[in-house]
Amino acid sequence: MNSDKHIIWSNYDLDYEDWRDDLEAEYPDMSEEERIALMYEINGNYLDDERTNLSIQLSQPILMIADIGRWDGRYSGYGEIKSGKISLVISNKKDAYALQRAKDNGIEAVTVIKKDHPSSKEFEQAIIAELEQRGIQLIILAGFMCILSADFTKKYENRIINVHPSLIPSFCGEGFYGLRVHKAALDYGVKVTGATVHFVNEIPDGGKIIAQKAVQIEEGDTPEILQRRVMENAEWIILPMATEKICKEMIGE
Repeated sequence: MNSDKHIIWSNYDLDYEDWRDDLEAEYPDMSEEERIALMYEINGNYLDDERTNLSIQLSQPILMIADIGRWDGRYSGYGEIKSGKISLVISNKKDAYALQRAKDNGIEAVTVIKKDHPSSKEFEQAIIAELEQRGIQLIILAGFMCILSADFTKKYENRIINVHPSLIPSFCGEGFYGLRVHKAALDYGVKVTGATVHFVNEIPDGGKIIAQKAVQIEEGDTPEILQRRVMENAEWIILPMATEKICKEMIGE
C-alpha cells in the first residue's frame, strides 16, 4: 500500500435519508443541519492517511474488533498492534466508508442496521451473533454512535474500549460527543485538553481509564481546528497503544 496516498473523505457520497431515523432517535435535541454535519463528522470528513487498517478506521461509525493472539503484520504511523489482529469491522451504517476500507485491507466487514431490528435488544443480539460466530475477544469503539445497554457491556466487561476526545472526567458523559466536546472546552477556557481511552460500561464515558494524552489549546482555535489536533496528537496515538496494551495483557491471562 502506498504510504503517501491520501483520500479526501468529504468527497465520499453520503445520503442523509439513510441516516435520518437513527440520528433523530439518538439526537432529538439537534437541528437537521446539526445532524447532517454530525453525519459527515462521524464518517471522517477529513484528510486521512491510508497506511494501515488501524489508522484508516478512526473517526468512523464502526466497531473495530481485535482477534487476540494474532498479528496481522501491518504497521501504523500512529501506533502498532503486535499482539492482536483487527479481524472484523461492524458498522450500523451501510454506506460507512470504513466498510470498503476494511475490505480493501483484507478485513471482514459487515453491517448491522438498527432500524432493521424491532428493538435495541434485538439489534445488540445481532451484533453479539456476529462477534460470537468469529470468537471475537476485544471490541474497540471508534466513533460508534449507538449507546450500548448495560446487558451488552456487562457481557463484555473489560473487553470493550472507547476513545473520547477530552481528558475524562472533563467534558464527557451524556451529550458530549463530536464537536460539542471541543466547543465546550473552548467555551470554558481551559488551556489543555486531550483524549482518553477507557473501558466501556453502562455509564457513558464512565469506565476505568486506560490511557490519556494532553493537547495544548492554542490562540485562535475553533472546535474544528481543535478536533483535528486532538485526533492527530492524541486519539490516533493512544488508541492503538491502549489496544496493544490490553491485547498483551489478555494473552498473559
